Formats: sequence, structure tokens, C-alpha cells
Amino acid sequence: MTWQVNRGKIVYSVSCIFVVFLGHLEEDREQCDSEQRVNQTATMEESKLKLYSSWRSSSSSRVRIALNLKGLKYEYKAVNLLKGEQFSPEFSKLSPLNYVPTLVDGDMVVVESFAILMYLEDKYPQHPLLPPDLKKRAINYQAASFVSSSIQPLQNLVEQKYIAEEVGSDEKLSWVKHHMEKGLAALEKLLKDHAAKYASGDEVFLADLFLAPQIHDALTRFNVDMTQFPLLLRLNDAYNELPAFQDAMPEKQPDYLQS
Repeated sequence: MTWQVNRGKIVYSVSCIFVVFLGHLEEDREQCDSEQRVNQTATMEESKLKLYSSWRSSSSSRVRIALNLKGLKYEYKAVNLLKGEQFSPEFSKLSPLNYVPTLVDGDMVVVESFAILMYLEDKYPQHPLLPPDLKKRAINYQAASFVSSSIQPLQNLVEQKYIAEEVGSDEKLSWVKHHMEKGLAALEKLLKDHAAKYASGDEVFLADLFLAPQIHDALTRFNVDMTQFPLLLRLNDAYNELPAFQDAMPEKQPDYLQS
């Protein structure tokens, strides 16, 4: 008997083992073979995943966390942003905005982290990223939007370069910190009546995938005094205990410090 293991998940089902050993009817064997083919197909689908990513990109970190939580194997395709590899002809064919992350799933290409996360949620429902409760779901959407629309875009390399050229390089960091702290303060207010162990309760959901990389950037890249945001700081402590989150952080990536 051939066994296949995918991150600890045994592909050959237990029910099929009993059929083999107990000598059930031939149609039962055929059913087991069918189950095996389905599982093999799922494994093949997962192996097609390619993530174009950069180690320092917090948008990429969100997707890396989701892939880890869902137990999906993927090929890491490093894109060196400082060298301009995002503008290469190969990558430009994949990403119209020349941004990371970009996910390739077989013949499907998905760009932008929010779209990628929703695509993964629809196709790979294991470990749901959205809670069933509508109010909690709305909180997750809001927190994710705060980060993706009002905080993270203002720290991108393109925006930092523009500020440095128009205002001066000395003002670049203070400009980023001002807008980041404004967004973090809004998150603190949004989540104060909803957070428990994690952003919207005692389970990890979408909001946490956006918060963890943003808080990490605030602490490690932009020297934000996070003591003014005690709720977010507490959530960060919880994220530090989760392997799926820590394995997605910049320092754990194969292209760390290359760009």
C-alpha cells in the first residue's frame, strides 16, 4: 500500500484501510479507489500554487499566513522590489499593477492580497478565514480594510520615494509614522468591544491576518511606540505564539535581506 503525506495529512483514507483488511465487496474497493483519486487530485491542485512574494511585503505576509493556516503547500517565487524585478516582463504579464503578492493556481492568476485571500477562502475552505456570525464578519472586513486601505499603502516603497523627493528624506519616516499611528488608533477603537484572544474573538480570522504583519512593521521598521495601543500589543503577543503566523514573518522567508 502506498501512503502519501501532505503536511501531516494522510491522503489514503482510514475507511479504505478497513475495506482492504476486512475484505469488503468489490464495489467498496471501487469506492475507496474513487476517494483516493479525489484526494490525489486535491493534492495535485495544492502543488500548483505559486506565490510571488517579497520578504518585507506585509501584503505578502497576509497571504503567507493564510496558506499556512489552510495547510497549503506552495512554491515561493521571490521578487526583489529594490532591484525592480516587479517590473520585469515576466512579472508584468502576471500583475497589471506590478505589485506583490501575486498567486498562481494552475492557469488562474490572482493579484492583490484581499482578492487572493477571498479566492483561497472560496477554493480551499479548510480553516475558514471568516466567522459565520455576520457581526463578527463585518468587524473582520472593517479591520482588514483599515489596514489595506488606510495604513499599509502609505508605507509602500513608491510612496516613500515620492515623499522623499517632494518633501525630503528626513520627513519620510515621520510622514509614514503619522499616518500609521492614526490608522492604528482607529483599529484600537474599532476592536475594543470585540477583541478577545484575537481580533474578533477566541479564533483566528481575516482581521488577524492583516493586523499581525502591520503591527510587526510598526515595531520593526518604523519604530512606532506601540505602548499607546495596548490592545494591539496584546494581540501581537498572541500572534507570536502561532507557528502559522511566525513562519510567515519577513525574517523566516528565503529571500530575507536580499531586497
